[in-house]
Amino acid sequence: MAVQFINGPVVERRAKTNVARNGSRGVKPRAKNGEAAAKPISFGPLAAWIGFNLRMAQETAFQAFSRRSQEVGESPGRFATLTLIARNPGISQTELSQAAGRDKSSLTPVVEDLVRRGMVERARTRDDRRTYRLNLTTAGKKTLTQLTRCARRHERNLDAVIGPRDRKRFIQILKKIAAEIE
Repeated sequence: MAVQFINGPVVERRAKTNVARNGSRGVKPRAKNGEAAAKPISFGPLAAWIGFNLRMAQETAFQAFSRRSQEVGESPGRFATLTLIARNPGISQTELSQAAGRDKSSLTPVVEDLVRRGMVERARTRDDRRTYRLNLTTAGKKTLTQLTRCARRHERNLDAVIGPRDRKRFIQILKKIAAEIE
């Protein structure tokens, strides 16, 4: 369902409606999928709240990247995991969870899946048998290359929205939020 904010910044582009050409009354506007078009929803103060808009933007960006990553048969969450392992050979699962901003317990099934599918090698360290070191396999590197192509196309779309002038400042603000929020 398409959502349109009243007095808010976000309008989903798919919300455009097909209105009857004759303009007759009684004909409800239809969305492209043939369903009745969604009427605008008042979000009150949410429309101007940073947290809410940040969440909406993140969800929209995530869904767009998810569609792209499906081109190579992967979920978007695998991209960050594979990238961090590739850039940090021998990274521990604890270090990986901290770098990815994920709880270790939620990252473990992801790593186990990548190991099972032959994309990541997991080896115990000699010093601490509880610690695993992670490295990409050849299959993992190939998948990462494909996902990187998808991510670059996705980033170009985000750049088109944000604009080259605002990109650096936007990223600085996002990093500041991530680092300083209580």
